Parts: sequence; structure tokens; C-alpha cells
Amino acid sequence: MKILVTGAAGFIGMFVSRLLLERGEEVVGLDNLNEYYDVNLKKHRLALLEKMPGFRFVKLDLADRAGMEALFRGERFQRVVHLAAQAGVRYSLINPHAYIDSNLVGSFHLMEGCRSSGVEHLVYASTSSVYGANTRMPFSTHRAADHPISLYAATKKANEMMAHSYSMLHGLPTTGLRFFTVYGPYGRPDMALFQFTRNILDGKPIDVFNFGRHRRDFTYVDDIAQGVVRAMDRVATADPAWDAENPDPARSSAPFRLYNIGNSQPVELMRYIKVLEDYLGRKAEKNLLPMQAGDVPDTFADVEDLITEVGYRPATPVEVGVARFVEWYLEYYGIDRASRP
Repeated sequence: MKILVTGAAGFIGMFVSRLLLERGEEVVGLDNLNEYYDVNLKKHRLALLEKMPGFRFVKLDLADRAGMEALFRGERFQRVVHLAAQAGVRYSLINPHAYIDSNLVGSFHLMEGCRSSGVEHLVYASTSSVYGANTRMPFSTHRAADHPISLYAATKKANEMMAHSYSMLHGLPTTGLRFFTVYGPYGRPDMALFQFTRNILDGKPIDVFNFGRHRRDFTYVDDIAQGVVRAMDRVATADPAWDAENPDPARSSAPFRLYNIGNSQPVELMRYIKVLEDYLGRKAEKNLLPMQAGDVPDTFADVEDLITEVGYRPATPVEVGVARFVEWYLEYYGIDRASRP
């Protein structure tokens, strides 16, 4: 198949693209290489993909309407995996316009391209942040998630609603995947694991919000990539049992699905930090701080639908995932391995 992967130079995008290429698909990777974080890291991910047969890179911004229209006219994508977005809860408090341009306008251009060119299946990234003010655990796609507490979460919830409208009006099969705290090698520098590792190695304190009382459903990037590809293979269909008087938010009378992808084993933040300290062989100096605006205390994914319908359960424990991240970090930045325990 010819598959478009947006955000191919991104963290998850690289792993998904690599998995597709390894099984022989043709992948067109789209990215705008913006400067939200280190562009050199994005270019390094791209360089790894460009060594693999079947990969082609297109530098393009999703918000470029003419460029997106030309892309879909010139290519006949069978499936689309939409991972490009302006990410980050905290950055959405500083630069909200970036989230409208990328996550709303850009996603609209992408859905229009899928509609106009007869794409067989659109799979797109959503986020656990859509659960917002919900406190009932584990988070389930079958319960309403209508109270986002950050603009980032609101734009991702809007993407889900936009996708449903395209499924309903145009018969475009769409599957949304709510990711839970993804981590691993080649991760984003704005994420906690990356920042913690850098500061601990530099002898600087780490900021621990909510006084370390967070619990997160940390999900290893390989597990996420496997889930994305398996969901892509299972084209969304209408649910014949869907009841408009008792609507299930995860399904529809249109070809529309929502799934959680999480490890379904929440880990306390302090334990996560302890695992990192063990692998680095150094103790962290911790700045214990209150909860940040837009953040939630806990995340916990109900992944039963992913297991029963997609046939997959994320399962990498944090001890394994953090160890792999540390190995990559030390090698990528050329740090002396003698400091490891």
C-alpha cells in the first residue's frame, strides 16, 4: 500500500513509519520540521527512515491549503496515518494560535484530502488529555469526554468530532487513537523523561509537579507504533447496534471508531523517577511543586476494545522502556557509559 504518514519526523511518526517500511509498505512521510523543539533530532529521525527502501519525504505544512490539495491530487494514498500536530499541554498556554493552525486547520485540510481522493482509512492521533476533568478510572472511550482543561486537549477532541462528521457525511472510515504518555528512544525533549534525564546528568534539579503525586499510564513507543499499525489494518465500520437514544461515543452508525492506547498499568511519578535514577546511577534533586495549569493528576487507560477488536495490548513495563531510553540517550549524546550502574 501507499500510505501517507504525517509527522513522520516526529517521535511516534518515525516509529510508525519504520514499522510500515519493515513490512514492505510504501510510505510518504510529511513534516514541516518546525522549531518547537530541536530540529536536528527530527532530521536524525528522518535520516534513519531515508535509509530504508520505500520511504519518500515531503516537507509541507498541514496548514498550507494549496500544498495539501496538490499533494492529494498528485498521490493516490490508500491509507493515511495522521500523527502531525502541535503537541504539548503547557505550550498551549503560551502559544495557542499554533494549536489552531496545526491541529484544527491542518487536520481539516487533511480530512478534505482524504475525502476528495477516496482514502480507504484515516487513522489519527488523539490524546488521553481529552478526558480532562474526568476522574472516573480507568478512562473509557465509552463515556463522554466533554470537559477538556487545556486548549491542546480541546483541539484533539475537536479532531474526533471532525472525523465523525467526515465519516457520517462522506463515508470516510476514521479511527481515532487516544495515546497515553508515550515515552522511549528518540522521544521529545519537552517530555518529562527527557528533561529529567538531562537535568540529572547535568547535576541540576528536576521539577516534580503535583508534589510527585501524579500517576501516569506510561506507554512505550514500540507498543504505540504496533497499536497504530494494527488499527490502520482494521478499517473502521459502522456499528449496526449503535443506539441514537443511548449513544456510545466510541462508535457510530458511520464508519467511526475511538480506542485508547495505554499500558493500562498506571505508575506513580516518584516510582518512574526512581527507575530512571537506578539506570542513570545518580540521584535526582527534586523541586516539589504544585499542579500545573491544564494538567491532570492521574491517567489510566481502559484498553479492552483495543484487545478485543484490534487484537493488541501494550505491555512493555517501565523498567524495560526506561532502560532502553537511557541507552539511547547516552549513545545519542555521546555520554560516557562508565557512569552507569
